[in-house]
Amino acid sequence: MMPTNGNDRSRFLKGFLIGSFLGALAGIFFAPKSGKELRSELKEKGEELLDETKKIYSEARVTAKTILEDAKRRAEELRKEANRQLAEAHLRANEVLRGTKEKVAEVSELAKEVIEEEKKEIKKAKEAMETGVEAVRHEFSKEEDKNQCKS
Repeated sequence: MMPTNGNDRSRFLKGFLIGSFLGALAGIFFAPKSGKELRSELKEKGEELLDETKKIYSEARVTAKTILEDAKRRAEELRKEANRQLAEAHLRANEVLRGTKEKVAEVSELAKEVIEEEKKEIKKAKEAMETGVEAVRHEFSKEEDKNQCKS
């Protein structure tokens, strides 16, 4: 959109200058005046046209400078905002990572505790089974002794 706006201004300026010049020429040539008056008026109109052109050029230059400064200011604001958002996203990512590491450590510690408890339970079950086997052997041994005594 910006280039079109610049083209429109440029076309307007050209049209204005050409129209002013042609209007001045037409007024001069169609007015009944002497050569000296005509030259004087041409000089005067030329100076007016030059002054008007300088004024328009100066205004266009000021406008262009203002637009450029505004664009630079906006670009700097956008850059600062992008950097701020990037830093914020980086902080959030670090917080999530730190939280994840903490959760993994908690789960790992809990898993170790569960494994240790299960080892203890297995050891108790093994001891109970060994005790049971020993009791059965002992009972069989008594039975065998009784059977041998009877025979």
